[in-house]
Amino acid sequence: MSLEDSQEIFSDLDTVIVDEWHELLGTKRGVQTELALSRLRAIRPGVITWGLSATLANLDEAVATLVGPTRRDHAQLIQANAPRRLEFSTIIPDPIERFPWAGHMGLRLLPQVVEAIDSAKTTLAFTNTRSQAERWYDAIREARPDWKDTLALHHGSVDRELRNTAEAGLRDGSLKCVVATSSLDLGVDFGPVEQVLQIGSPKGIARILQRAGRSGHTPGAVGRLICIPTHALELIECAAARLAATAGSVEPRRPLTNALDCLSQHIVTVACSGGFREHDLYKEVKGTVAFANLDDQSWQWALDFAARGGHALSAYPDYCRIKERFGRWYIASPALARRHRMNIGTITSNATVEVKWCRGGRL
Repeated sequence: MSLEDSQEIFSDLDTVIVDEWHELLGTKRGVQTELALSRLRAIRPGVITWGLSATLANLDEAVATLVGPTRRDHAQLIQANAPRRLEFSTIIPDPIERFPWAGHMGLRLLPQVVEAIDSAKTTLAFTNTRSQAERWYDAIREARPDWKDTLALHHGSVDRELRNTAEAGLRDGSLKCVVATSSLDLGVDFGPVEQVLQIGSPKGIARILQRAGRSGHTPGAVGRLICIPTHALELIECAAARLAATAGSVEPRRPLTNALDCLSQHIVTVACSGGFREHDLYKEVKGTVAFANLDDQSWQWALDFAARGGHALSAYPDYCRIKERFGRWYIASPALARRHRMNIGTITSNATVEVKWCRGGRL
């Protein structure tokens, strides 16, 4: 979409399908998706948009966010009346009095977890962090060396070839267990998986339903999820999540509004793709739920940030990314266009900063 010939590329676009819309809704990636869809509709007004989700509570709001508020009345909502059979259970330590009040690994329950894995043909074990996934993978291998060739690890930092091997093993049922993070939450279905383990807090009803649905993924089969609390308070979380999931009480995903950092990035993206007229892009952006209430002052701030880096960065040429010529805004240079294309996105690294003392020491 940031290429100079993007209008030609998308001139015959017919359909856009957004899978797992609930994962984008309420995030800055969702705002970026809204802006991208509004751009595609400006290029190809007749484009059809489909959104798919199995775990959304606020359906009308989700539809309006996907298609735009002015098109909501013309959109159709299709709901499948096919409730999924799910079974939830929790591994409780014995004796429970010795269970810690804090912690995040949960390795105290390793013997019971190994026993649960042994009882099924294929198990998918979810953790909440990469370090937790690696610790559990190593612990299971040490506990059962005979499973060495049928265990796998899957997260975003694992080599792509190893991840592909793990996914293939889940599909054909050749693996006993795969320990994964959210990298296996979406987009892939594994029929042979008989049960899912959730190590640590599920951190949301939609997530626990999504992960439970990774097991028994065939018509009529039962999805099974076993919660593995890492400390005593998570026993309460697991119980609450089980009750809410059984009742179908999924939390709503509220769309973000007026995320000006996303807007500034989108302005630069459109400038890379052949430029824009200010009034036209402002009207286009206002056609999204995210910026339906955008006022002129906020718009001018975002435009100024893209053009000059705002008040704080105006002295640095690298932040003067777009320039106006003959009533249209264009990217300032091919080098800035290349840099922007390599950094498009809203997924940030760890939000940490280095703190230094004036005399040179560090915290």
